[in-house]
Amino acid sequence: MSRNDPLRIAVLISGGGTTLKNLLEKIAAGVLSAEIAVVVSSNAAAGGLEFAKAAGIPTVVAERRSFATLEEFSAAIFDPCRTADVDCVVMGGFLKLVRIPDDFADRVLNIHPSLIPKFCGEGYYGLRVHQAVLDAGEKVSGCTIHFVDNEYDHGPIVLQREVPVLADDNPETLARRVFAVECEAYPEVLQLYAAGKVRIEGGRVVIDR
Repeated sequence: MSRNDPLRIAVLISGGGTTLKNLLEKIAAGVLSAEIAVVVSSNAAAGGLEFAKAAGIPTVVAERRSFATLEEFSAAIFDPCRTADVDCVVMGGFLKLVRIPDDFADRVLNIHPSLIPKFCGEGYYGLRVHQAVLDAGEKVSGCTIHFVDNEYDHGPIVLQREVPVLADDNPETLARRVFAVECEAYPEVLQLYAAGKVRIEGGRVVIDR
């Protein structure tokens, strides 16, 4: 990839595709220099597939139950990314565990709606995360963008953004506030990645600004 070329990305989804929609909007607005080459969904009924189709982006569906092993499922997820010759893979509400192939090491990013290592891991997704934050009496929440390894919501953290938890919050209001910062943080990280300014040293992320 030349520094002058748009970042070619694959987006992995499982549901409504709000992160995919945000990325499409940021690309259209010229905020993010990227091209979404393929969208891969773990759910044939994912609403985000409609956003991809409307934008003319090729889509692939690979449902976990269709594969006997995690390795076969992971291959079905990453083979289309490889075929599309993407620079990196972006998880946006992708809920399934995968094994990261060697050729995609340090090239897969995820965003999670909490401040990892709090309120993350298997079963922590969507409103469940925000309910857990409220149940714990937290005063601050936010989002985390991280490189993906072979565990749920785990891997070197690239960027975190905080939001206050308000006294009258419910899971829906907190989710909206967190998603608002997600919409700015994820494109920012991808733009830095495209410029070659994000690297991992000794298991930690260094950003050259």
